[in-house]
Amino acid sequence: MKINGKHYRSVWPQGDDAFGIIDQTKLPHEFVTLTLRSAKDAAQAIRSMQTRGAPLIGAVAAYGLALALRADPSDETLTTTSDTLRATRPTAVNLAWALKRVGDAVRNRPRGERAALAWKEAAAIADEDVAMCESIGRHGLGLIRELAAQKKRKLNILTHCNAGWLATVDYGTALAPIYLAHDAGIALHVWVDETRPRNQGAALTAFELGGHGVEHTIIADNAGGHYMQAGEVDLCLVGTDRVTANGDVANKIGTYLKALAAQDNGVPFYVALPSSTIDWSLHAGRDIPIEERSADEVLKLAGRTPDGRLATVEIAAPGSAAANPGFDITPARLVTGFITERGVCAASEEGLRSLFPRASTSSA
Repeated sequence: MKINGKHYRSVWPQGDDAFGIIDQTKLPHEFVTLTLRSAKDAAQAIRSMQTRGAPLIGAVAAYGLALALRADPSDETLTTTSDTLRATRPTAVNLAWALKRVGDAVRNRPRGERAALAWKEAAAIADEDVAMCESIGRHGLGLIRELAAQKKRKLNILTHCNAGWLATVDYGTALAPIYLAHDAGIALHVWVDETRPRNQGAALTAFELGGHGVEHTIIADNAGGHYMQAGEVDLCLVGTDRVTANGDVANKIGTYLKALAAQDNGVPFYVALPSSTIDWSLHAGRDIPIEERSADEVLKLAGRTPDGRLATVEIAAPGSAAANPGFDITPARLVTGFITERGVCAASEEGLRSLFPRASTSSA
């Protein structure tokens, strides 16, 4: 994707001893890039959500592990650094998947080769993510094109959180079909859930869509059901941080409520994901660890003041406690289908196996 005419990925190598990311905590008001030079830098960036999105944090963690092995290629560093990075965001399976790939690439290899092998594997993970997301876009475009032919008018698509190029290395998952449909001349409009408490929709998805020229409207999280009842949503399209073998979906908190409203109103509800987000080792959503984030995200809000300053303000009654689960589980029965790099399938183990028959239950 491009910003001010310049192409950016969400993570990129800088030589062979550092890599760059976009500081997503500064968006949409400031565009700032960061250079990460160690696994510690990578862990902090993931934990603080300077970089976020299931596919992207897998790639960032892979580069971080490679940097640790450049400093010390021992088995102990491989194990301890992988554990540290894996613990930063427990819900998104891509993190563990990417770390395992790097570990498998270097384990039992001479220490003098490990840093280069790890760096090469991290780059491969990033490149493969771009290819998978572009393919997800093409398969999702088919669905949108078919729906547009049925409706014979501008389509209204609702999305939750941010599943665009800022959540991946490029293209995105749920937003990739929207970008390709827009580029193909299909008339569409996107309802963008604000996605409290961190406002990834209002800050990041709207930033992306606006930059690409896609018509969109930011709405409060609780407004989606209203627009579905009014017949103003033709399709719900979201991403995911982990899908279990039976088709249950973990995604940003609030996704479950959108799926319930979609089912009640007969609105198709699709989840877009690369195969790296499927956790074949878990058989139901109840087994997914749900990250509990800081109460400050609920009790405070960051934004720009009238004089242009960026500030964080308190919005809740003083002394109140706050709970902040980062994700919820949408049961497979509420999902119309999955859009993957290999095509569209039913939200079930049979559907997933039809596209990924050789996947191992230990692949996560």
